[in-house]
Amino acid sequence: MNTPPKENIPKHIAIIMDGNGRWAKRRLQPRFMGHRAGVKTVADIVKRCAELGVEVLSLFAFSSENWRRPGKEVSLLMELFSHALDNQVKKLHDNNIRLCIIGDIDKFSPTLQQKIAQAQELTRNNTGLIVNIAANYGGRWDITQSVRQIAQKVATGELKPEDINEEHISALLTTSALPEPDLFIRTGGEQRVSNFLLWQMAYTEFFFTDVLWPEFDSKQLDAAISSFSKRERRFGRTSEQLQGQSDA
Repeated sequence: MNTPPKENIPKHIAIIMDGNGRWAKRRLQPRFMGHRAGVKTVADIVKRCAELGVEVLSLFAFSSENWRRPGKEVSLLMELFSHALDNQVKKLHDNNIRLCIIGDIDKFSPTLQQKIAQAQELTRNNTGLIVNIAANYGGRWDITQSVRQIAQKVATGELKPEDINEEHISALLTTSALPEPDLFIRTGGEQRVSNFLLWQMAYTEFFFTDVLWPEFDSKQLDAAISSFSKRERRFGRTSEQLQGQSDA
């Protein structure tokens, strides 16, 4: 498999892994079988990102809105998450991959919270790819919890309202230690961000595909990166300004 040039590789890729349920339905299987198949895809995409030298891979595993799903499906998703931590974390650690979990994990069971803490601690000093799992996460929640901390600083006199800027908000988001996403991928045919990393994706390039998540593979990832490499990322500047910088 050909490796794209290093300068074309996004530092941070964010993915909404959509289509698991529809994949299972097409095979006359329970929705949960699609989620189980999706876990294998996660392992394959993590491996490919590590090979390519991607710095951060953010995966939307469970949104704060997903609690609205049928209770049985939610329960099975929690079991799958727990099982994945039991079976995948050592492999991540052995491959120098760091695991981070962002979201309101207080809503999870004490046992699952303990497994999350142990997984993050085991891989904390690894220096390779960062796999950033968003679990019980919502972009609005992330911004709200940041603003709440800023409000507390204002209340205690640590910060003046007129001094609040974007940097203060960014510094208190759950992803403050990570670069902002360069490339956002959503599988399954839907074309929306669904409350994922709302603040962080202000200048992210989007790539939508009809491919269902269990069928998304390394070739599909490479195609998304190829599309990304053809984009002109101006960040508010003009093409002429960018050309001038490259000529300097």
